[in-house]
Amino acid sequence: MFKLKTLFAAALVCAAPLLAHADKLADIKAKGAIRIATTIDAAPWGFTDSAGKPTGLDVELAENVAKAMGVKLELQQVTGANRIPYLLSNKVDVVIAALGSSPERAKQVAFSKPYAAVYLGVYGGKGTPKFAKVADLAGQTVAVPKGSTPDLSLSELAPGAKLIRLEDTASTVSAFLSGQAPLFAENNFIAQKVADENPAKGIEMKSLIRISPAYMAVQPGETALLAEMNRIIDAKTADGSLAALRLKWFKDEQKEVK
Repeated sequence: MFKLKTLFAAALVCAAPLLAHADKLADIKAKGAIRIATTIDAAPWGFTDSAGKPTGLDVELAENVAKAMGVKLELQQVTGANRIPYLLSNKVDVVIAALGSSPERAKQVAFSKPYAAVYLGVYGGKGTPKFAKVADLAGQTVAVPKGSTPDLSLSELAPGAKLIRLEDTASTVSAFLSGQAPLFAENNFIAQKVADENPAKGIEMKSLIRISPAYMAVQPGETALLAEMNRIIDAKTADGSLAALRLKWFKDEQKEVK
């Protein structure tokens, strides 16, 4: 009997780390609030309106997620570089911040189903040549948001390019507009907004990097929370509200996003 009790006690000790692991979905429901990270410097994904209020596709989607779960939204502003660190350090529960996937990121976080897609490209003004292949950017100076999908993609596909890594999208665009870099890399929606605001520059895509879906992300192992995010994406895809959200902010329903 003593031996059995000893073995049982030992088993409990070994299981303690597993028992101590919290189910984040259960925590969110118990607290009645979800912490979601979005960028506020990357229109139309996330930005502040004329009244200083956060808005954009990611912000509105975060609001919809909280509403679908019946909890309060605690919005956390992040940059492209600190989106994943904020998630892994437990400062947020979910990232909805124009986050593309890569093999490196897939080792760090768990991705949901895609909720939108963009064209990643290298952009420049009139007089700047076009490049048939991304690899042809060797020797060219390109401003990129540090740690972003364009940064990771160009590092892999155009190792010869001279990348100026800036803290966020706003700094990247400023570097281009000020002449610090003749080219910048971003997704087509952000680039189009920059072009619309600076028509004299004649901004256009100079090289296509790739098509990049955007995903929500949660911490690895949070299978229940990930399933809940996918359930919400599926429901909003089925009722057409996700396509309507993309149409509102991107002027494109992107019904092919699966």
